[in-house]
Amino acid sequence: MYKMTMNADLRYPVGPFAPVPDTPAATDAALRDIEAMPATLRAAIAGLNDRQLDTPYRPGGWTVRQVVHHVADSHMNGLIRTKLALTEANPTIKPYDEAAWARLPDASLPIELSLPIIDGVHARWVRILRSLTPDQRQRTFVHPEHGQTMTLDYQVQNYGWHSRHHVAHITALRQRAGW
Repeated sequence: MYKMTMNADLRYPVGPFAPVPDTPAATDAALRDIEAMPATLRAAIAGLNDRQLDTPYRPGGWTVRQVVHHVADSHMNGLIRTKLALTEANPTIKPYDEAAWARLPDASLPIELSLPIIDGVHARWVRILRSLTPDQRQRTFVHPEHGQTMTLDYQVQNYGWHSRHHVAHITALRQRAGW
């Protein structure tokens, strides 16, 4: 399990995303976070009942259940974006309205439906990411919502943070609630 430093801002318990220069060490650290995410997420939700799963991690925030389903949605998109960047020349990816997705009926389903998705997506994604050459890690896609071109190295850092970020939402809630 990776070490997390908690932040007082409940929206960003590990702090906001702050990329560092692309180095093999930074990429490897983020890859370890992505690789560890399914296990750390399972540890974070272990033993929670439906009432706890339906508790928002902060006032006005998503429930733990919604966070788990969001991770499956987001990381599926991350895998697809990786594959697009590796198979097309600087593709423009499709953004999605995360908050609207979290309100769809499937976000209230049992989390046991998203956990195997997360396991499978991460196994496949990590296999691809660990196989990349330095040149492949510099392949890009355009994120129109952010108005920028992103390298796969940048994406790996972002999803490494994203993995820690959402696990920390749950673990920080558990700590505050005494679960």
